[in-house]
Amino acid sequence: MTAGSGQVEERREEGPSHSAAVAALLAGAAALGGFLFGYDSSVINGTVDALKEQFGLGGFAVGFVVSAALLGCAAGAWFAGPLSDRIGRVRVMLIAAALFVVSSLGSALAFSAVDLTAWRLVGGLAIGAASVIAPAYIAEIAPAELRGRLGSLQQMAIVLGIFAALVVDFVIAQVSDGGATGAFPWGGAAWRWMFASAVVPAVLYGVIATMIPESPRYLVKKRETARARQVLRRVMGGADADVDVKIDGIARSIAEDRPVRLKDLRGNRFGLLPIVWAGILLSVFQQFVGINVIFYYSSSLWQAVGFSESDAMLTSVINSIVNVVFTLVAIALVDRVGRRPLLLAGAAGMAVSLGTLTACFATAPVVDGEPSLGAVAGPVALVAANVFVASFAATWGPVVWVMLGEMFNNFIRASALAVAAAAQWIANWVITTTFPGISGFSLGLAYGLYTLFSVLAFLFVFRAVPETKGRELEDMDDLGAPRARA
Repeated sequence: MTAGSGQVEERREEGPSHSAAVAALLAGAAALGGFLFGYDSSVINGTVDALKEQFGLGGFAVGFVVSAALLGCAAGAWFAGPLSDRIGRVRVMLIAAALFVVSSLGSALAFSAVDLTAWRLVGGLAIGAASVIAPAYIAEIAPAELRGRLGSLQQMAIVLGIFAALVVDFVIAQVSDGGATGAFPWGGAAWRWMFASAVVPAVLYGVIATMIPESPRYLVKKRETARARQVLRRVMGGADADVDVKIDGIARSIAEDRPVRLKDLRGNRFGLLPIVWAGILLSVFQQFVGINVIFYYSSSLWQAVGFSESDAMLTSVINSIVNVVFTLVAIALVDRVGRRPLLLAGAAGMAVSLGTLTACFATAPVVDGEPSLGAVAGPVALVAANVFVASFAATWGPVVWVMLGEMFNNFIRASALAVAAAAQWIANWVITTTFPGISGFSLGLAYGLYTLFSVLAFLFVFRAVPETKGRELEDMDDLGAPRARA
């Protein structure tokens, strides 16, 4: 082999490595929306008891205030897909960042439960939009062999956002005089600073969104082929001929240049295409297992069974660390093991751990109207809670987002993803709103229901969910999502 040919081969080896790094950077930038999603949705965890005291809220009112953002999430997710098809993925990211800032400041300055609810709804619009745009953008810029890992960055960002919010809540409560209800050293109640802290990552998200390129598939749809070619050249690292082949494949999958309408999602069975129903049910089961009860109510939950406020918040932080660590496990496995095996294993693990929590809470003696976990049941419940979080984080947390980003073909992706994400947020709202009431009656009943949904999730995946590992986005039509009709 000559020196010249060796240099050519070396450049070929460096190209894919560089392009993979570019794809990872772009995916990481888009996934910052997931960080805000996790941060904003969990920052309220440390404020729940303070809000009860500040505004004199009962169980149902607390559930509604905490879950109000989720109604906004459903609306944001519903409209973000079609809007991103009109104005682009990046512009929707910028709108979401602005809404995050407004919501954070409004929540921090709230003077009643009513206006706090309104500001949380605004934040929900941003969370819902980010929940749709990030996985769609990542799926559209990621090479097929990296798509699972890069798609998992969305969930990684979410869990890091949850972790950051819980740590910030814990620190603010510790430095304040009287915990979340006390005075913060810079003035005002501590819980107000918890909400205000979300401004920092929201501004960072907006700045970074101005620096990333538009999705190549959106550019092809808008017939901006030259710009699309530039983006693909950066993330593919191959020859111009390879880029042209990719452009042609995208163009064929889109087939015509018109906005996707919801009627494009219709099928002969129960009103929607089977693949759209699969996405909706994946989203619903992801929430019906009760994972967000841990991240929205864990501080109050552990206080209710005998923990101090400080210990309860610290326990929530530990749950979040487990969440982060096992999300890394998912990123390492999703492109090796595949999507279906992880979903099946995760559902089984959640069913066992939730069943254990159900037994602990259902058999705990009631002291002063609250279940009291003893010297044995307390540690068992803590371990089971962390096993539940680990089972979810290593499987259903990231894998569902990966699949939602890749299981629909290019033509219907944005709208189908919007419908599935809206269903996810509605399911989240149902669980979050009902938990205070159901748990007030019986914690065992609440966790028994989540155990049942974990079993149903296992059966659903086993019977109805296709494997998408290694498929190009342009080849998803045989999963049940048709191409556009000319």
